Amino acid sequence: MGLVACKRCTRVWPQGRARCGRCGHPLHSRDPKTLQRVWAWWSVGLICYIPANMYPMLRTHTLVTTQEATIIGGAIEIAHHGAWVIALVILTASVLIPVGKFVAVAGLAISVRRPARLGRVRRQQLYELVEYIGRWSMIDVFVVAILSSLVQLGSVASITPGPASLFFALSVVFTMLAAESFDSRMIWDLDAPPSREPAP
Repeated sequence: MGLVACKRCTRVWPQGRARCGRCGHPLHSRDPKTLQRVWAWWSVGLICYIPANMYPMLRTHTLVTTQEATIIGGAIEIAHHGAWVIALVILTASVLIPVGKFVAVAGLAISVRRPARLGRVRRQQLYELVEYIGRWSMIDVFVVAILSSLVQLGSVASITPGPASLFFALSVVFTMLAAESFDSRMIWDLDAPPSREPAP
């Protein structure tokens, strides 16, 4: 429509104007640094995700032993005890979903600069899916927090969170910030407008 809104005072001006005439804030319809923020948060999230899978998520202390379990190792141990459904949920929430989010956010950021195989509608749906899944990504941290608070039997047995829980929580937060920093309107900017079918 040839209009741009000021992000500070919300006054609408004709596109092409450099500054808002009301508050003096710079006007731009798209944030020029949005992709820089996406890649910055994405990179930090990926860096945190690596130690989240290498360090132990839980430490179990008993009278005679101290056991440490990583995310994948804990899921395998649970599967060995016959709880396949729980192990599958842990692997899905801890491995498949985070890796899928990394791939999806990177793919969306790349697709706004070069031609993409997915159409605009599919990319928009993928972005909305990534945003929706983000709220469920902390399931591992919640499980660790609940176990740590419930299983405290003094010197007999106790469960404490390992360093992986902190890295995993940071990774989830950073990937959520990467998704939030992505301006989904850019999906529609560089593509040609869809052809209009003649009215019946």
